[in-house]
Amino acid sequence: MSSSPAPTPRSFDDLLAEGAAVPTEGWDFSWFEGRASEERPSWGYARALGGRLAGAGAVLDVQTGGGEVLAGALGAAVSAPRLVVATEGWAPNVAKATALLHPRGAVVVASPQDAPFPFAEAAFDLVSSRHPVRPEWAEIARVLRPGGTYFAQHVGPASVFELVELFVGEQPREVREARHPDRERADAEAAGLVVEELRAERLRMEFHDIGAVVHFLRKVVWMVPGFTVEAYRPQLRRLHERIESEGPFVAHSSRHLFVARRPEGKPEGEPGGKMAGKA
Repeated sequence: MSSSPAPTPRSFDDLLAEGAAVPTEGWDFSWFEGRASEERPSWGYARALGGRLAGAGAVLDVQTGGGEVLAGALGAAVSAPRLVVATEGWAPNVAKATALLHPRGAVVVASPQDAPFPFAEAAFDLVSSRHPVRPEWAEIARVLRPGGTYFAQHVGPASVFELVELFVGEQPREVREARHPDRERADAEAAGLVVEELRAERLRMEFHDIGAVVHFLRKVVWMVPGFTVEAYRPQLRRLHERIESEGPFVAHSSRHLFVARRPEGKPEGEPGGKMAGKA
């Protein structure tokens, strides 16, 4: 019985071209299978969100991306909320989320990530978000009903910085500590929310070829702002040679689970409330 010949290694240029050609819309990471991996947080965000959806009447999912996570949570929920709304600011993702979520009864609203939410105060029992660019705490508190919950998974400090700093150099302390969960707790509390749970984990990532690195940096655009293959070709070449000689490049993502509640009683946005002047 003859054995099959080993596959011919793909060249640096072929891998770059492949990583640069893959569409980046949505938050479907299935293309990375066998080429890159990321350990998942222990709390199982999508599954846990599905459990919370079953107990909510009106839900807002902020910065939904292509809607994949929300769609999965709706599919896992025992019962669907009477109202599900998702916001997204990037036009290609708005189209993708609309196609995915409308058949599941959810409404998708095109809204810039840093704009005030286009909803009335106290409109939602549950506000959720997976990896918001920046949580708008005053707006989150404003649209939650008294007793309502914010349930989210955030990107934490210095996430994947082993990779980022290969391209942009060592970052100052204030950049490395941005998104720190303690700082976000203080900001949430300043908006009048009560933080009920905050759990943080650092998770192993592996990149098996330079094509996967290129696609990752194109997809997660805030990692290396302005990234293009042409602008960073020397760094990509060095990293390709490192992977070829040493094996997968290892980095660590930073994630935290954030659960906060708007207190019962006097609406925070009314005169004398904690949110006065912040909405």
